[in-house]
Amino acid sequence: MIRFILADLCRLWAGSLVVVLLVALATALGVSVVLQERALRLGSARAADKFDLVIGAGGSETQLVLSSVFLQPSPLPLMPGEVLARLAADPRVDWAAPIGFGDSFSGYPIVGTTVMLADKLSGGFAEGKVFAHEGEAVIGSAVRLSLGDEIKPMHGSAEEGGETHTELVYHVAGRLRPTGTAWDRAILVPIQAVWHIHGLEANERSEGAEAAGHDHARDGVDHDEHEHHDKLDPDAALNETWTADTPGLPAILVKPKTIAAAYKLRQDYRSGNTVAVFPGEVLTNLYATLGDAKQILVAVASGAQALVAASLVLVTVIHIGQRRRQIGALRAFGAPRGAIFGIVFLEFFFLVAVGIALGFALGFAAALILSGLFSETSGIAMPVGFSGEDAGLAAVLLAFAAILAALPAVLAYRQSPAQALRA
Repeated sequence: MIRFILADLCRLWAGSLVVVLLVALATALGVSVVLQERALRLGSARAADKFDLVIGAGGSETQLVLSSVFLQPSPLPLMPGEVLARLAADPRVDWAAPIGFGDSFSGYPIVGTTVMLADKLSGGFAEGKVFAHEGEAVIGSAVRLSLGDEIKPMHGSAEEGGETHTELVYHVAGRLRPTGTAWDRAILVPIQAVWHIHGLEANERSEGAEAAGHDHARDGVDHDEHEHHDKLDPDAALNETWTADTPGLPAILVKPKTIAAAYKLRQDYRSGNTVAVFPGEVLTNLYATLGDAKQILVAVASGAQALVAASLVLVTVIHIGQRRRQIGALRAFGAPRGAIFGIVFLEFFFLVAVGIALGFALGFAAALILSGLFSETSGIAMPVGFSGEDAGLAAVLLAFAAILAALPAVLAYRQSPAQALRA
């Protein structure tokens, strides 16, 4: 029987190929949606795990996390620098690192921060060392620069027509190890240098928290009305002692000493002027929205699969009608009804099963490509892989294939040899 089925499939190779491709494409659509959505969840969750608590000025919690954790450019209001001074002196805090952004270089975001965060972010350096002066920078693992390269900060981005700052040129001092987060594509510089480039001094009180809606505070650092073109000293020493007169900040990344301390800090800083969030909680809300989008995409994929299944049934029924003489001849030569049923069933089931297997491979490849493109632009590692849920999906598809294969097999089973030969 097997040899007969293989010979029959080889004789009808064109139609068999069409059936396999139809099933493969319909399956690949659904598989790629499932794998890509899972990869996005895992990648973003792992990126958020790097940061325990984020504190910012009152506003959107989602935007605060997207800007500070995933480095998505967006206007953020500023909070008074005294918040950082309080956190640095709080016994419940292991360390608190301010961040400031708004500048870029060659498409990479420049993030002003501290030696502490640069040391803790990736657990060490792949090469070089942490910045020790205002004119030094640390690059993420995915930044295509080398040690000693010059970095000329640009306000905003080239696409927005940003202006290059001439006050200071950074030089790469070290490269971080990979983190699998958006920070792999970031350039870290001393936040003290960022303040000086934008005309802020350590003893100036920022008015950004009061002028959050103004353009001067839109990039996470306050800007004076006039331009600053005075040269800065790249060898200036760093001073990371925070006081109440520290300039305003868009966000502070906090490492609490204990879980209990994290919840207490979150409660203490959820006032009208500041907001404290766990990035994981914010992502949970985003996942809910993402889940709704996934359901829509899965419904579209299921609809496509249903149309393909209906088309296959129609084609198969027509095909069985065209093979009535062959079936009648087999019956006339003594083939039992069960053998006829088995031949037709196995032929159709084999084609659909091969299409499903090919569809899983195509869906996996598509998810890998999409995740690679997303990782390249965002820096977030997107792990693509199958899980136990996918085995269940494959079992459901194969069971559905068996039902589809049984329909034409039953038609062939019920045909009379005399009627088939007279057709």
